[in-house]
Amino acid sequence: MNILFISLGCDKNLVDTEVMLGLLASRGYQMVDDEKQADIIVINTCCFINDAKEESIQNILDMAEYKKEGKLKALVVTGCLAERYRQEILDEIPEVDAVLGTTAYDKILDAVDEALEGHHTVTIEDTDSLPEVETKRLVTTGGHFAYLKIAEGCDKHCTYCIIPKVRGNYRSVPMERLIQEAEYLAEQGVKELILVAQETTLYGKDLYGEKSLPKLLRELCRISGIRWIRILYCYPEEITDELIQVIKEEPKICHYLDLPIQHANDEILKRMGRRTTKQELIDIIGKLRKEIPDIALRTTLITGFPGETQEQHEELMAFVDEMEFDRLGVFTYSPEEGTAAARMDGQIEDEVKEARQAELMELQQEIAFDTAENMIGREVLVMIEGKVADENAYVGRTYRDAPNVDGLIFVNAEEELMSGDFAKVKVSGAVDYDLIGGLI
Repeated sequence: MNILFISLGCDKNLVDTEVMLGLLASRGYQMVDDEKQADIIVINTCCFINDAKEESIQNILDMAEYKKEGKLKALVVTGCLAERYRQEILDEIPEVDAVLGTTAYDKILDAVDEALEGHHTVTIEDTDSLPEVETKRLVTTGGHFAYLKIAEGCDKHCTYCIIPKVRGNYRSVPMERLIQEAEYLAEQGVKELILVAQETTLYGKDLYGEKSLPKLLRELCRISGIRWIRILYCYPEEITDELIQVIKEEPKICHYLDLPIQHANDEILKRMGRRTTKQELIDIIGKLRKEIPDIALRTTLITGFPGETQEQHEELMAFVDEMEFDRLGVFTYSPEEGTAAARMDGQIEDEVKEARQAELMELQQEIAFDTAENMIGREVLVMIEGKVADENAYVGRTYRDAPNVDGLIFVNAEEELMSGDFAKVKVSGAVDYDLIGGLI
């Protein structure tokens, strides 16, 4: 039987999708990418912000309409939206046969079996559990890079965020399981491991009584075949001197960190439930750049948080201008049902949020374009991701670029290169966020 998987939301969700794909493939199901060829459709949903929720709902409604035509045997909904609105989905969209919560993805085979037998089921596990799956993941990222989810859930309880309610408390994946998974991925040809979690910096605190990300990194660096290790979702207040030292010392670890700071005004940070002040952010960014001069720093911001004044917005603009982040994304604040921030006074109109977002992105664009220009003349190592059609050129990424969120480098080359190859490239030009170079 043929299965179409629609995976929405973040890279953590994608790992869950790959685990489910592995389970289904082990049972003999064939994966397709067209609903017209599918007997079963599984939608792995997201509900982090309103846009993500709407995208998930629209996908469910579209596939429910398709099922009405009688060509689809089963429709299964999994993930964060399923965890949060389980009964509403079954009650209001009768075409959905099965709903799986965020910690029940290991039950996908049972859910599909029940759906094919005509039963409507909801499978929600305790969000303090951590599914264990023996079957190997089916990697969907092209083979040369893969995400390694090192923990599930979050204990931070930021006032704008629903994640602890749908993903549960912070649970680290045991180190031996992660090493085994990373070794398997390396055997499959993966060259770059990208560590993800709601927060990577707290890894191991719950299992081992101390933050153990540095130890995990050293173990992963020993795996043959892995060339790059990239760390995402590092909360700035949890970055230790030991972690900085490991990044400095281990050549496989990319000099790249993703620090979601969200804002720079102390009052807004406090109301967000964040655990840093503006000065502490300045200090940790300064320390990272002093210790690792070529580090690329990515961050995300939220603009239009309840009560944010024009002065506080301008303070954030000045902070971005001063810090000169290499990579930066801006979300407009989205009031999420069930969060403390959604009940706060001073909710801001959408037009104001969007105008502030546009101002921040315009400022960041200038910074990013200058940063790209400053790369001209430098020699960089590039992971090749594919060939440019009808040209003697390839597209790739430097250590400064995480897949799907950062820039690219276009490499002119007469010789043939393969996806996943590493090549030394001299940067010769820059176009917006992207670079141009030639093989050395």
